[in-house]
This record gives sequence, structure tokens and C-alpha cells, in this order.
Amino acid sequence: MASAEDDFPRGGTPGKASESKTALPVEVDNLFKSNEKAEPKKRKVASKDANKKVKKQKTVGTNEDDLKLNAAAKCVEILHSKHLKEGTLMLGCVKDVSDFEVTVGLPCGLQGFLSIKNISDSYTKLLTEQLNSIDVEDICALPHLFHPGMVVRCVVAKLETTKGGAASIQLSINPKLVNKALTSNSMKVGMVLSGCVESLEDHGCIIDVGIKGTKAFLPKKADTDKQNSNNELKVGQYITCQIKEVKNDGRLLQLAANPLAVRQALAESKQGWTLTNLLPGLLVKATVKEVTKHGLLLGFLSSFSGQVDILHMEQEMVDSYSEGSKVLARVLYMDPSTRLVGLSLRGYLVQPESRINTIPACGDRIGEVVQDCKIISMHHMSGAFLELPDKTVAFVHRNNLKEYKDPSHVNKILAKPKHTCRIVDFSPMEQIHYATLRRTVIEKPFFRYHDLKPGQIVQGKVSVMLNHGMVVHVSNRIRGLVPHNHLSDIVLKNPEKMYAEGMKIKCRVLSVDVNSQKLFLTRKKTLITSSLPLFLSYSDARPGRVSHGYIVSVKNFGCIVRFYNNVKGLVPAKELSSEVILNPEEVFYVGQVLKTRVLQCDPAKEKLILSLKRAMERETEETGNAQFHREVGKRLEAKVLKKSISSLEVSILPDDVRALLPTLHLSDHVSNCSLLRETLQEGDTVSDLVCFQQNTKQIIVTKKPMVIWSLEEGEAPKDFSEITVGMQMIGWVKNIIAYGVFVEFPYGLVGLAPKSAISDKFIDNIATTFQVGQTVIAKVTNLYEEKKRFLVTLQISEVTMPEGSALTRLIHAVQERRAVTEMIATKAKEPYQQLAALSVGQRLKLVFDTEKDDKGANFKSDELVGATIQANKHHVMGIQLTPGQKVTAVVLYVDIRATTVHVSLLSKLVTKKKMLTEGSKHSAILQHIDKDLAIISVDDTAQLTFIQTQSHFNEVNLTASEKLLEGMILDVEVVQPSCEQLQGLPLLSWKRSRNKGLGKPVSNQMNADTGYKFGEILQGKIRTIKPTSVQVALKDGSTGYVHVSQVMEAAEVSPGSFPTSSVKVGSEVTGRVIGGREVNSTGLLPISHPRLKYTCPELTLIPSKLDGKLEVESYTAEENLRSLKVGQEITCFVSKFHQESKSLEVTSGPFVSGSVELLAMITDLKDSSRLEKMYKLGQAVQAKVVKVSLKPQRLSLSLTGIYELEPGGITWGMVTSMPPHLGLVVKLPFGCTGTVAITDLADAYKPNPLAAFSKDQLLRCYLLGSENGKWQLSLRPSRLNPQTAKPAKDSEILSLDNLQEGQLIRGYVKSISEQGVFLRLSNNIIGRAELQRSSKYFVNNHKILCNHLPPSTLLTTKIVSIDRKEKLVDLSLLTMDTGKPDILPESLHLPLRLQGEDKNKYNLERKKKRPLSESEETKNESEAPKKKKKKKKKKKKTEKMEKTEKTEKTKKTEKTEKTEKTTNLIDNDSGVEVYFREEEDQEDKDTRSAAVNVSSSSGPIRLQVAAEFSWDLGLSSLKPATANKHVDSSDEEDQDESSKSQKKTRRELALEKKLAEKALTQREIELMDPQLRPQDAGAFERLLLASPNSSILWLQYMAHHLQATQIEQARAVAERALKTISFREEQEKLNVWVALLNLENLYGTQDSLKKVFERALQFCEPMPVYQQLADIYTKSDKIKEAENLYKSMVKRFRQDKAVWLSYGAFLLQQGQSDAAGALLQRALKSLPSKESVDVIAKFAQLEFRYGNTEKGFAMFDKVLTSYPKRTDLWSVFIDLMVKHGSQKEVRALFDRVIHLSVSVKKIKFFFKRYMEYEKKHGTPQSIQAVKEKAVEFVEGKGSVAASS
Repeated sequence: MASAEDDFPRGGTPGKASESKTALPVEVDNLFKSNEKAEPKKRKVASKDANKKVKKQKTVGTNEDDLKLNAAAKCVEILHSKHLKEGTLMLGCVKDVSDFEVTVGLPCGLQGFLSIKNISDSYTKLLTEQLNSIDVEDICALPHLFHPGMVVRCVVAKLETTKGGAASIQLSINPKLVNKALTSNSMKVGMVLSGCVESLEDHGCIIDVGIKGTKAFLPKKADTDKQNSNNELKVGQYITCQIKEVKNDGRLLQLAANPLAVRQALAESKQGWTLTNLLPGLLVKATVKEVTKHGLLLGFLSSFSGQVDILHMEQEMVDSYSEGSKVLARVLYMDPSTRLVGLSLRGYLVQPESRINTIPACGDRIGEVVQDCKIISMHHMSGAFLELPDKTVAFVHRNNLKEYKDPSHVNKILAKPKHTCRIVDFSPMEQIHYATLRRTVIEKPFFRYHDLKPGQIVQGKVSVMLNHGMVVHVSNRIRGLVPHNHLSDIVLKNPEKMYAEGMKIKCRVLSVDVNSQKLFLTRKKTLITSSLPLFLSYSDARPGRVSHGYIVSVKNFGCIVRFYNNVKGLVPAKELSSEVILNPEEVFYVGQVLKTRVLQCDPAKEKLILSLKRAMERETEETGNAQFHREVGKRLEAKVLKKSISSLEVSILPDDVRALLPTLHLSDHVSNCSLLRETLQEGDTVSDLVCFQQNTKQIIVTKKPMVIWSLEEGEAPKDFSEITVGMQMIGWVKNIIAYGVFVEFPYGLVGLAPKSAISDKFIDNIATTFQVGQTVIAKVTNLYEEKKRFLVTLQISEVTMPEGSALTRLIHAVQERRAVTEMIATKAKEPYQQLAALSVGQRLKLVFDTEKDDKGANFKSDELVGATIQANKHHVMGIQLTPGQKVTAVVLYVDIRATTVHVSLLSKLVTKKKMLTEGSKHSAILQHIDKDLAIISVDDTAQLTFIQTQSHFNEVNLTASEKLLEGMILDVEVVQPSCEQLQGLPLLSWKRSRNKGLGKPVSNQMNADTGYKFGEILQGKIRTIKPTSVQVALKDGSTGYVHVSQVMEAAEVSPGSFPTSSVKVGSEVTGRVIGGREVNSTGLLPISHPRLKYTCPELTLIPSKLDGKLEVESYTAEENLRSLKVGQEITCFVSKFHQESKSLEVTSGPFVSGSVELLAMITDLKDSSRLEKMYKLGQAVQAKVVKVSLKPQRLSLSLTGIYELEPGGITWGMVTSMPPHLGLVVKLPFGCTGTVAITDLADAYKPNPLAAFSKDQLLRCYLLGSENGKWQLSLRPSRLNPQTAKPAKDSEILSLDNLQEGQLIRGYVKSISEQGVFLRLSNNIIGRAELQRSSKYFVNNHKILCNHLPPSTLLTTKIVSIDRKEKLVDLSLLTMDTGKPDILPESLHLPLRLQGEDKNKYNLERKKKRPLSESEETKNESEAPKKKKKKKKKKKKTEKMEKTEKTEKTKKTEKTEKTEKTTNLIDNDSGVEVYFREEEDQEDKDTRSAAVNVSSSSGPIRLQVAAEFSWDLGLSSLKPATANKHVDSSDEEDQDESSKSQKKTRRELALEKKLAEKALTQREIELMDPQLRPQDAGAFERLLLASPNSSILWLQYMAHHLQATQIEQARAVAERALKTISFREEQEKLNVWVALLNLENLYGTQDSLKKVFERALQFCEPMPVYQQLADIYTKSDKIKEAENLYKSMVKRFRQDKAVWLSYGAFLLQQGQSDAAGALLQRALKSLPSKESVDVIAKFAQLEFRYGNTEKGFAMFDKVLTSYPKRTDLWSVFIDLMVKHGSQKEVRALFDRVIHLSVSVKKIKFFFKRYMEYEKKHGTPQSIQAVKEKAVEFVEGKGSVAASS
């Protein structure tokens, strides 16, 4: 807008500087000179000539000297391609239009090509913006701008030569090149110019004419051509116009585009045409100067000379032309360098009413070979005319009279009486066929694509090899593509080695597309040489016929085979082979040629069923080897960062977070969206935004007021589970397709409105009904829970608009228009600021300027300089105006973007305004319409105001007869006499007038003035009866409706009855109006408007309400719902049964509906299968109110008599999931959920209790109680049927009072950890058996128990002790206590745990032993037998070798695969976690549970903490960070020196030495004791000075502070540790970070934990930090946080296998088996394909451990079926089945393994394992069977070796 003054000057005379710049004709010629760059030598000569011309033009500035350069031609000849130069102006006709190029027919049979980039600058800019935008929605392609037969002015932009030597002419219609020689000063009224549409405005369009400093405007009324109407004009469209008005010395032009006027407009001398600026297409009066044999020489425009060649003379008048005769001629071409002007006298070019045909009347004959042709005339410089046998005339160019490079023999050609020719083209400019006499061209079998047919054998030459195939030239004009998979019968890896450029090959045509000129060929030898019939169409594929085809797709259900001409069929899987093929992809491949037999064919439906196995005589089988969160609904403010056509990229303030604001979400009005987008600029702030969808990629916000209202009012469901049938939602049109409209809602929900449910009236073309982005109100009609899809209806009769929404929508629309005006005014100067100050109804003093073409008027005002002020003919009717006359006008509408003010001079609008009163009714006249808004005037009050042209959100695009038109009369009612939001204008509601103006009455609708009032009694006859409603035909022809509840008295309605069956069709009835439907929308109105009139009344037939003396109470749906109370019993009527969700939709009144879920309907299990039979449409039922919701309006009901759940009651439930560690998760009625503990499933415990249940199973549940909204349930028969139930074998434990010490009890394993085995004894009591009380074997790792005791394992235990205060139960699983076998098998070979007397005896022996001195130890060692020494040496060597092997293995494995674990360093009150590594310590045989493990030197020493670690424990379970091999012995030396310095007796010295040695030994033992820990901060500081990099010390220091609840000191220690520990000690630092995370998790806030986590990510490897935090969340039961973190991990580390496995284990531990399955599919897509097998195997192991054993078995079985040679996976599978499977399954698995096709060595290994298994678990017979199988295997291998 900054350059508005330059583009649209306000008047005045331009300065001298501008004159000197525009009046330089010299530069025009120089421009032509600069284009010739091909030959340097010629360029110099040309430049000299040009300079000479420049001098002449400078000295002589008249037109006469220019004419002297245009001498008459010596000989007339047609225009040849060799005469063309860049810059030649030509008149052309469009022949063909493609997406990127236009083919233009030029004079004399030439042909040029117009590229998409040579249209205009504005079009190029538009394309660039659209291509750079995010969503390329609607690119204005060339077919929208051009059409065949269109005449254009063009210029030769570039001349090229193709490989074949033909000339390629590149054209341009860019006005800057076509009108290059024109200047602003040369513009004259009446001149005909060509240009392109630069931009579309409200009242016309700006035309780019290419003249610097000149702007041209084409008003809307100045265009009368249908094809070029302003409604259809697009940016870049070519248009030819005539200058109607020139302003400001040619700087501003007003154009007219009347085609007839343009075609008959004559170019005159007074218009200033010169040879420099002469344009093709001008119509001139000419005089014949000379008549020659080959054409005419003409004079025109005073003394210009031109020529007419033989092709452009009227053939019938050739002999009538004579010198001096006057003719009309059209300029064809103009060569600026030679000044050669070509003219045409042909009638279709000269006569204004004629048009050019691109297809001749005789039809398309291109490529036809014609014999017996005669030459009727010869023009040696041009060519010859041929007369075809049908008397049609064709022209042969002189180059086509002979063969290429042959000498010309004209006489020889004329001597021949008859010739054979081939028609090669049709020229629209000459309306004649062009032919050739060249024998080489005539004899070609294929001249164009039309000549090729599918299935033909063709010869061609290899042109070029591409990635997707090979290009083959069949002829000079025809080329085809051989796709890559068609280069041979097999797939070629290096096709370039087989095919060379220029090589001649034979191909067969697969398909040919004539329109797009696409040809596909094949080189498959089988197809080329096939003698079988070809399937060229579906009619050729008759049942029983056999043909060759090739596979294009392989699916699980079969193969799709294609033939010729895109005929394709399906070979079902069962017809692929006589044997079953499980995976067709392993047997067949794309491109494979097969012989198929037709089984079925339906040509009409193009369906073809084929068979492979029936096509061959014998069976054939081929095998192949085969980060930011924004609350949705919260108002935001954002700054515009970037604009595109489809959206705005914004930054949410103040957090500077990127979001996307789609253009269609700027307003509820689609017309306002584009206005707001164009007005908003980068840097502008947009308020009142709301986030409606947040996905992983971006945040999407909206500014639609109605969508924002629905979010803030809670009307929008957040996910699919909240959607119910009958719910109304506000959304917007997302997409329009042939069968319906997709409607999108907040939170990313999308529903489909089928074609039958989008409108109440018949829709022929669904694409014209709605606009994409249109705000709509939808009502849910169907739910499909399995696919999570739903259907909606947009019918106005089915949805209810929110109260007052129509008026609110109007206010928003006006405010948005006002906002656009203010934004434009603040960014621009005059006249925008003055226009922004105007308002509707304001009076202006104006001066009449000119009359418009449409009999309207233009005005001017000193206050609005630069603005267009206009009134149409309706608003100046009856007023006589003269130029300069002063008038008073009233403002109707201000279009600030077009700087246009629409005014009216009508006296009834200009007079003084009269006040309106609220509720008064008037008639109004439509004065002005602008898209969605219109201006009306109210009666004779002179009041103007806005209304909406559409009264309902869901109103479809109206037909021409339904649209509002100016002058139409409406009926209005005053809502507010003065509305502040409308700038003081009145707020009105309106409807069409039925008797006045342009409105027409609609059938079956009453007159608005005589509508039905509330309470009025009517007579009628029943027309139709439906289950829930009755339609009544009233006496005046209108229709009334009766709800099923209004048919009979409520007391007479019995449950199970059908009230509508009591009336009959045709019977007379009396009804009373209780409501109605809107006139314009047929939507139901609330019943709370007794003063309104209805044309479609809602009636009641109840006798008690028909008494006219009694008043009928009015009520709304909301009031009706408020009157209902929870537990109240009401009568309802069935309106719909939803089969998918098994739910019932009922209605209790005309405007009240409710829903009943499955669990609230059944009282018996048998009822669930016959619900549809039990509840029929229209049936009356008694229901109790469960829940009443006002926002949104929903009513939940129950048919069982129960409306709420109470403890002790019995109800039905549905199983939703079955987590093993918990039991059953059950869905209960009324939206509740509950859990059934595994101990409450039955009165007698079973080993596998969950096997008897399945998902979606219906159960009778006993309600024990609820906690935090979740119910505890029981399925025990003793609870459900206490009278008939048998005594419980495993009695129910309600509290600790039911337990006694020493009692034997059964329970299920809940979990196993380092603290022991936890058993669920009841739903609220869990006992623990410590590891030492779990088994008689010594277990140093709880994972051993985990492997043998999966969750839900049934065990017998003994109660050891009960702590009733702490509510702890200690258990024992030992055999000596329970009398049951040990829980661990003997096959594990674990050491026995010492107990009782054995343990006491062992401890006593240890106490008796005293520590030996060094001399005694040496002596004992010397006396030891040599044999023991040898054994020790051997043992040490063995251990050394084992350590070496371990070290090598450790080096080979990656860091992530090392066995690392985390434990809590703080027992109950801290959260410090550290890494540690498990290693077997084979040297320490001490029976203590906490042993010192010395790490090997092969890797960094890691921290290890015992699971039962508390802050009182020592360092026994920790590995030191450094190993100090040299012990400081300074204390010992000091003691020795002091003892030597004192003289004592020998006895004293010996005693003292003995005591010192004893004390020293005791001190050494204490120092070596890892359990000894410092007791104060000073001691820790001393230790940290010696070992600053030891994370053990730092963590113990933190624990020391946490014991004293010194949280901040613990944090400070952690921060010190992070600064002190060396950066090289990554693991040690990680230990501290994990401890700090644990600390913040327990004692900090979520923000502090987040900050620590973010810091840890900066200093450590991100992956371990993420994993540690996830483990911390999981252990602290923060499941939601852990799941969110895992979701982030799989996005960030999608290539890391360990992340997917960890997430999968987490999901399975939480009982989310389905989610784990979905995660596996995501993992397989993200990870490399080589990892797929291992990932599936790992997930299968997790299923065995935490999930479903059967699912794990299926996964392993599927993997090993595809990869049978993976013996490592077979071993894992066997191990898992041994632990979790039955003996029968294990033996079956072994039998499969020993029959694998693998090496003998591997089979031997599996036989060995098979034998070991049978020895442990089998019988002698089974062992013998395995031996026999082994012998059989060996004998089989021996026989194979002997035979080979």
C-alpha cells in the first residue's frame, strides 16, 4: 500500500523529469538489438546499424521518417521459420493447453510454445507463492487461463534447434515484452491493448499492460464476455481490451473488454501508431497498392506498407483484388528489425462476429495418407496448394515438396498428374490442412500417438536410460517408456550393459494415452513372442481364455495381474497353486510374467478373476528367497511470524512457542478469512486465539468464535470415548468428496456426513453445497467403536442452533470487517484513514463526476481524494444529475481495500432517521450485498443496518432463485434499537417476505403473517405415522408434527405399548400448538417463545391439553432437564438401537432425548443377545434418571431399576483387561470402573485363575466398596449367592483380625524383589516372605525366583508374624513350615542355606578361630601338602582363564548391553539411585549375604548397592570407585619407633608387642570392614580428599544429611560432587545425577525434578538419563509420568532397540498388552530391518515374562517359521517353554527342532538338551524314545552320505 500514490496518482501534471524518461523512442530499438547474442560478428554489424538508426530517429522525430524505413517488399512470400528473429511480434491461436505449456498456432503453419513462466510477472509471482506455501491447495493452472481457439498477441522470446534439426519457437505474452515499444504518453482513447490480469478487486481488476508508469483498470461492468467475466477472471489471465479513458497523461487507463467492440475497433492514424509500436491483431483500413501472383502489397495508416501472402487472401476473391481497392485487414506479425508487416484478409480474422476453429469441419485428419491429389497452384517461394479427392484444399510447404537435402524440381512435381500426400497438421490461423509429399514421412507406419494400438509390435531406437526405465523413440514424433521391470523377463541390475544408445529394439505396446501422449512399452520376451490371445479390453477376457500377463502387486489375498490397455485382474490365493501358499510374496514378484486362465469377468464393473493353477497342464511352483504444552481451550495471544496462502505461522506470547493458525480458522465466515489473512502482516499481534489441537509436530490454534465458545463451554468432546449418539458438536468442513463431507472438530476428531445427511433438500452436486473451512453444527448419528469412527448429520432439521448464535455470528462478522478496516488505515495514509472514519448511514456532501456504463454514477469529494465514490442505477433512479452538481448521499458500504465507497441518493434514505422500538416488526429492502453481509433499510425510517445473507451455520450454497438480491423485501423484527457492537446500528432478525418484493412463497409453508401461535388449536388429518412421531396435514396445506409422547395421556401409556399405533392414517385429529420449526431452516425452536408464530407447528393430541381455556405451559429443553432429578422414574420411548455400541437412544419429549448403555439395560445374561428384539422403535419403557448434564445437554438413563451403585449391591460388569498382578479390570454401569482382586475370583483358588475369563465378558459382580472412584468387586459365589453357595475352601480375608500366627494360607504371587516374595492374601492384604524364608536354597539374586514364580502363581504359605500396628504380615514358604515341596527345583544346583543347629555350629567354629600371624600363616602354608598346592595352582589358572574370557567378552559388548541395574540407596526416606554391575565372586566363599566384590581391572569400577540398603548399612554392598593397592602404613611405623625408644623388660616387651599386634590386627580388620561408615561430616570430608572421584562416598555423604532431614545440605553435596568428580569419570557422575533425580522425585517438586533432568541431559549421555528417570517414575508408582517419558524416548531414540524393549516391558508390566503390540509394530517401522527378528524375539520374551504366554508362543512360532535356521532363537524358545509351557508343548518343540535343516553339530546340541530334559522331567520310556530318534537321525544322515 506504500506505493499506492504512484500506482493511482491523484491528478495533476507530471514533472519534467518524468517526461524526459518516458519519451525516448531510441531505447526501443536498442532493446531489440540486445537480444541478438548468438554470433559476435553479426552483433557488431547490428550495433552499428542500430546506432545509425538511433541518430536518424533523434534528428527526425516525426512518424513520416519511421514510415520511410518500411519499404514495400519486392516479392511476397509466406513467413518461414528462418525469417523469425527474437522480438518478432505475432498473432497466434491457442491449439492445445497442458499444465505447464500452451501450444500456439502461428501464421503460415508455424507453431510455437508458450511456457508457464512466460505469462506475466504477477502470474509468476503467484505461482512462486503457492509452490512455497505449506499446503498447495488450488494452483491456477494454464487450463484455467487459456482455451483452444483463443487469439493472443505474442512475441518470439527464444529460438532453439532440436536434436532433429527442427526449429523450436519459444513464445511469451508478457505485456512488458509485447507492449515494449509503448509509452504512457502514446496512450490514446480507442487503442486496443493486450495485457494480463494483475490482481482482482471488488469492482473490477487491475490489468498489467506492461507500460512503465501506467496502471490500467478494467471495471466489472465493462466486461460482457461470458468467458472473460470478472467472476471467472484469474490472476495471469490474458485479455484484450480497448482504452475507454486516459487520465494523468496516460498514467491511468480505464479499459473495456467487450469482445465485439474490441474485434471491430479500428486502428487510426490519430492514435499515434508507428512502426516502432505497431502491434499484431490491430484492425486497419488498407488500400491495395499492388497485386502480385503470390500475394498483395497494401498501404495502411496513411503511408505504412504491408504484405498479404497467398494463405491470407480470401480464395474466393483472389481474382477480384485490384489496385486502389479498399479492404479491412488484420495485422498478423511485425518484425521490428526489418519493419516487415504481415496482414490478413481472411474473414474469420477480420469480421468481428467470427471465431477461430481449432478443429476443421471435416474432422481430425492429421496422419491420414491421401492418394490421388492434384496440385492446383504453385508458389515457388511459399509452397503449393493441393486438391484432395473430396475437394478439400491442403497446402504443402516448399520444404515438404521434396525429400530432405534433395534439390528442388518444381517442374518435375508439376508434371505429375496425381500425388500421394500425408496430412501432417492443421493451422487454425489459415484454417487449412498442411500436407507433405516426402516419401519417408508418408511411408512411416506411425506418425502420431493415435496410430498406435495396445498389443502392437513396434520397432524403435534406444534414446536414454533413466532410473525408472528406458526411453525409446518409435519415430521422430513418438517416444515411449519401457519401465524398469519391463526391460527383461528378469530384473536387470545393470540394464545399461544390455542396452546402448541408438540400439534398434523390438517392443510391444502395453498402453497408450493419446491425450497426454504417454506410451508404455515392454521388452519382456514372453510377452513379445506370446501367441496367446491378447486381453485389450475386459470384453476380450471371456471365461476359459488363457493369456499372458504380468504381476503388478502381490498381496496376502492373492496377486494382481495386468494385461494390455490397463486391463487387470485378481488371482485369489487359492488359485495361485494346487498347494497352499501361506505367503505369496515369497513365491511371486512384481513384474513376473504368468500364464493365467479367466474364471469370471464382469466388463461393466471391470472385475476379472483369474487362475494360475488351471492355466497350466501341470502344476508349477516357484519359491523365492524369499516439548511444549498448551492447554486446549485456553485463550492465547500470538505474533505473526510468516504468511502463506493457507496458514499463518505465529509465535505464542510470552513463551515464544511456534504454532500454526490456518487461514480458514481466522473467522466463522469464509469470506472474512481471506480478508484477515491479507490484512495481517508479519509482526502483527493476534489476540483471542485458542489451541484446539496439539499433536507431536505442532500446535494448531483457531480464532473461530463459535469453536472457541464450544471449547470454553465444555461442549467439545476430548476423545472418541466421550462422543455419544445424539450429541451436537460445533466443527468445520475439512474436506468435500463425492460421497460426503468430512467435518473436523477440536481435539483432532473427524466425522463423516454422508451425502444423504448434509441437507434437507436434494443435493445434485455435493461439491457446491459447502465451502472448506465453513463452520457447521453437526449431530452424531452413528458410532463405530472398533474403528473409532462416527457419522454425523448436517441437516438443519436435525440440529439445534445455540440460543442467540445467529445474532452473535452477525456481530462477529461486522467486527471482523471493522478490524480489517482499522488495520489497513493504521498502515496506510490517505485516503484509507478517511475511509476508515466512514460508517454505514453517514451522510456525505458529494459532487457528481461522471456517469457509469451501467447507468450508475461516480462522485468525488474533497475530503475523500483518491477514493472511488459510486452509486449504482438503483440508487440514482429518478434523479437528474449534471456534471459538477452537488448532492447529498448516504453511505451504504465502504470497501477500504478497493478504496471504494458505495452510496445512495434515494430520498427515503437521506431523510432524517426515525427511532425504532424493541420488538416492533417492519418490512425492509435489501440495498447492498457484499458476500456474507448485506445492508438493508427499514421501512421509511431511513435506518440502515447489517444482516447476514445466511441465517444458519449449515445453510448450503443457495441456487440463483434462493439467493438474496438487491431490492428484495424482507420481514424484520427489532431485537435492539441501537447495538453498540454494530456502531449504533439496530440489531434485527429477519426472514423472507412471502407476499412482497422478490420473495416467492414456498410450497407447504404458511404465510408469515398468518403463522400459528403458541396454544392455537388446529384441525388436521394424519398423513404418515412413524414409531416416534406422527405427521399431520393441516387444513391450509401445511404440515404439523406430533411427538410420540404427545399422542395419548401419560397415565394411559403402559410399558411395552406403542402409542403411535393408536392412531390411523387418514383419521381426523385435533391438535394444539406447543412449539414449531423455523420458517427458513426447518430447525426446531425452543418452546419458550409463546409469542412467536410457527409455519411448521409441533402439536399435542393429548385430550387434557386441548381445552382452549387452559393455558399450556411453555418450557425449554434446559428447563425440562433441570426439572429431572437423579433417581426419578420417567416414561421414555425407544427411538434408536445402536448395534455397534449395544446402546439405546430414547426420547421422553419433543426436545429431550437420552441414552441407555448396555449394562444399564440387562438384568439377565440372556438379554444381552436379544436386546434389539426386546426394545423396538416407539416402544414405551420405564427408566430411572442416572445423570443429567446441561452442558452439553445429555440425559443418562437406566432400565434395570438401579440408578446408582451402592456397597453390598450386585451389578453387571464387562471385563476390559486382565493384568496378571492385579486380576480383572471391569467396566461398571453409569460410567464407573472396578477391579476384581485375583483372590476374589472364586471361593476355591485355582492355579491359573485368569484363564477362565476373556475381554468383553459379562459378569455379575458384588460391590465391596469404593475408593477414589474405583470399586472393589468380588466374584465369589459366597458373595453373589450366599444361600446356595458351598463353603469356601479359601475363605475371604477381610482384615488382619482374620489371620493368626502359624496359620497355613494360600495366596497368589504379586511380585518378587530383593526384599522378598510378595503374596496377595486378599484384595487389601499383601504378605511378604523374605528371601531366606522363601526357599531352602541360598538365593543371591531374586531374579532366580522371578524366573520360576511368574505373577499369579498359587502358593501355600505359613504366617510367621503379624504386625497389626504397621499392618505387615511376614510369611514363610519353607518346606518345613508349609509341608509343600520347595518352590525352586533341585535342577538349579543351588547351595543349601544353613539353618538351626548347623548354623549355630558353624558360627561357634568361626568364633573359636583366631586370626593367625603372618609367620604362622607362612608356616602353615609351608606344611601344606604339595598336592593341595597343585590343586590351588590349577584352580588359580582356571580362574585366571575364566577372568580373561570374561574380560574379552566385556570388551566386545557395547555399553548399553552391559548388565547394569539401579537400586534405591535410600531405603524409605531417600531417593538416591546408583548404577552397579553384577559379577560373580568365586573367591569369597563366606556365607555372609553382603560380600565384598572386587571388580576386575578390565573395565571401570562401578558402584553396587544392595537392595535392602539403608543409611545405617556400611559399604559391604558397594564397589569402591578406586582400588588403592598401596596401603599407607605411617601409623604402624610410628608405633614401632615409639616401642623401640623405651627400655622395658623382655617380658613386658613381648607382652606389649603381643598386645600391639593384636590391636593392630583389630584395627586392620575394622579398616577393612566395608560396613564401617563415617559418623560425621568431618570424616566424610577426609575420605573425599583421598577419593574425590568416588560416587560411593558422595552418595553416603548425601544419605548422612538425609537421615537428619537436611534436604538442602544433601542437594549441596550432590552439586559439589558434580563439580568435583573428574569429567573422565562419566559413570561416577551419572551415579550422582541419578541420585539427585531420585532425591528430587521424593522431596522436590515437579519443576525442580524437571530442571535437574534437563541439566543431566546436558552433561551425560541422554539415553541412560531418560531410562533412569523412567525407572524412578515406575518404582514410585508415577505411571502416567513414566508413560509420557517413554513416549518421548521412542521419538528421540527411535533407532535404539533398548528403548523400545524397555517401553514394551513397562507396558506389559502395567497390563497393557494391546499397547505393547502396537508399540512393536512402531518399533519394526523405526528400526533397521536387520533388527526386526531380534526385536520380535525380545518382545516375545517379555510376553512370556509379564504378559500373555500364548501370545509370546505365537510370536516366537511366527518368527521361527520365517527364519528356521536361527538356532539361537530356538534355544531361547526352548528355555521359555521349559519354564512356562507344559511337557507336551516342550516335547513338541524339541521334535520340531531336531528335524531342522541345519548342521549336524547343531542338531547334536539339541538332542543333548532333549535328553537332559527327559532325564529331569520324563520317564524311562520317554528317554528311550529320544534315543531312538537320535539313532534314526544318525542312520538317515549316513544313508544320505553313502548315496552321494
